[in-house]
Amino acid sequence: FDRKSGARTRALFFLNNRMSHQPAKRLKMAGASVEVAQKCISNIRLLSAETVQAAKSGHPGAPMGCAPMAHVLWSEIMKYCPEEPKWPSRDRFVLSNGHACALQYTMLHLTGYGLTIEDLKKFRQVGSITPGHPEVGVTAGVEVCTGPLGQGISNAVGLALAESHLAAQFNRPGYNVIDNYTYVICGDGCLQEGVSAEACSLAGTLGLGKLIVLYDDNHIQIDGSTDLAFTEDVAKRYEAYNWHVQIVDDGDSADVSSMRAAIKAAQEETERPSIIKIRTTIGFGAAKQGTAGVHGAPIGDEDIAKLKGEWGFNPEAKFFVDPEVADVYDKCRIEGKKEFDSWNAMFAKYKENYPAEAAEFERTQAGLLPEGWEATLPTFTAADAAQPTRQLSQGVLKNIVPAIPELVGGSADLTGSNLTKVPGNEVDFSKADRTGKYIRFGVREHGMCAVANGMAAYGGIIPFTSTFVVFAGYALGAMRLSALSHFRVLYVFTHDTIGLGEDGPTHQPIETMVHLRSIPNFLVLRPADGNEVSGAYKLALENAHGPSFIAFSRQGVPQLAGTSVAAVAQGAYILQDEADAKVILVGTGTEVALCVDAAAALKAAGCPARVVSMPCWSLFDAQTAEYRESVFPAGAPILSVEALSSIGWEKYAHAHVSMKTFGGSGKGPALMEHFGFTVANVVDKATKLVQFYDGAPAPSLVRPEL
Repeated sequence: FDRKSGARTRALFFLNNRMSHQPAKRLKMAGASVEVAQKCISNIRLLSAETVQAAKSGHPGAPMGCAPMAHVLWSEIMKYCPEEPKWPSRDRFVLSNGHACALQYTMLHLTGYGLTIEDLKKFRQVGSITPGHPEVGVTAGVEVCTGPLGQGISNAVGLALAESHLAAQFNRPGYNVIDNYTYVICGDGCLQEGVSAEACSLAGTLGLGKLIVLYDDNHIQIDGSTDLAFTEDVAKRYEAYNWHVQIVDDGDSADVSSMRAAIKAAQEETERPSIIKIRTTIGFGAAKQGTAGVHGAPIGDEDIAKLKGEWGFNPEAKFFVDPEVADVYDKCRIEGKKEFDSWNAMFAKYKENYPAEAAEFERTQAGLLPEGWEATLPTFTAADAAQPTRQLSQGVLKNIVPAIPELVGGSADLTGSNLTKVPGNEVDFSKADRTGKYIRFGVREHGMCAVANGMAAYGGIIPFTSTFVVFAGYALGAMRLSALSHFRVLYVFTHDTIGLGEDGPTHQPIETMVHLRSIPNFLVLRPADGNEVSGAYKLALENAHGPSFIAFSRQGVPQLAGTSVAAVAQGAYILQDEADAKVILVGTGTEVALCVDAAAALKAAGCPARVVSMPCWSLFDAQTAEYRESVFPAGAPILSVEALSSIGWEKYAHAHVSMKTFGGSGKGPALMEHFGFTVANVVDKATKLVQFYDGAPAPSLVRPEL
């Protein structure tokens, strides 16, 4: 039932009689006969089971249970065009329970996305386009990486948010350039994960009415019955989130009229996102149906052959698609192409009537930055005033947000600390104003980052998120998927070391950067001054195929002689040098200025030192061996200085001034002194390092890439 209105939806034929005479939005066909639908659903179940069986690995249960949902979505509801899989106004589909991906691959095969029977047979094999969980960029028709439960439904919130924002920005009377729904299939596990609670709460607050979730309520998870760990009333919880809630009891049936009617009602609800709780049987038809035995293991060739016979298929025919089933989905493909052609013709007229808007739409959809935006990046000299790098970040945002209108994002309830609200994003994105470019994510760090992934996946938006660096620990699951997905997401995080001061060790990151720096395809930048802040933003915005994390300080830093916007791209560079340097000091962020001051003291003591600024490890690692050796030549010992863990620095330095414990509570300068981040201590450690080698050359740490 719809818990808000009290309207019953449990009975098969009685959902909202007053609507039954109205055609549902975007129904591709009036609905095949129950007999044809049964054949389609059975074929989906068998193909999915055979796909898992061929790999001798995977999850057949959810695909077999969710087959009726998939059939009604792909054959009647969704707007898509396999020939144009990146059509901007297509409906988005997210399989949040990504372990059920044999279902999605089956549907992509049936609807003509170029995924062949041979691809199904190569499920979970090296180099195949049918990996063990859906991966965006690997398989056409997959919008986001799913598998880590809760991420997909949270990404879907971002997809729906992006649709709403871009529609408000670009649509004009008679020209719906952006107009689509986001559909999700999710399972119990997705709704148990905290990230989905964060994102879905936000979706209800924002009233994302074009988000429709089909919840596979099969009562089974890997350990057994969901009663072991999950007894809450999901419908009541989502009602409390301000979602439109319906329940369908006959999710196994080939008569999909109740499911169709529930989706239709969800489409009609424009003020709230919708969730439809659909009762299904996991592994429908299999010998172990309804048990955990079909969750994560193939059902066996014998069981598949038995089902084929019971369902009217040849038990000996492998990976068979019935011609009548193929015809159903081929008609859907043809209809989708017609819808795309109609949109394309509309967009051609839009370009004639709104040329500036059309040009901007095409630019942002292509992922191109506006011409000349780099000229807005501020530059500094050593005569300029000292500032915290978070304030320098704010200065950059003041310039680039108006220059790059697709830059949309916000903070996890730390706007005044992160300094991310600037001219150009004064208006909040809300139910009242979808054109707003600033998102109040609330205290939902993980949800924020997962939503940003969905925004990036939609296209036409460069999302940014912000909180304290230490709270990246809450969001690492989503951050990792940003990198795996090659999404351009900006992580604008502040309060980067013990220098933040009084909040104490609960808020002071020590190990956080070690984890972030270890993520592949994940730029981590810690700028030292204003020029490096501008350089970090330049790299992040130009990094079109991956996320970037920029760590900013609460405490002030001087503008340093020798820094530049361009130098940041090298990852590390010589900031100051001395002939016959006896030691090299290398630092990041706020500690670079400390290295500069320590080098001056060392020089006065007769120990000349080179100073290297290293804003990004991975960019330095990407340089040639010759360049890396020119920065860190063999012979001179290297001392790293960073008020974080030293793990990882052994690649670059022979010794370290670093954090070996958690921080403490106190004034930032007092903490820096207490933990040894002083000129005197750096000089002492550098002197001892030189003495350790006692005139012998220190070994080169530059290693060949084999």
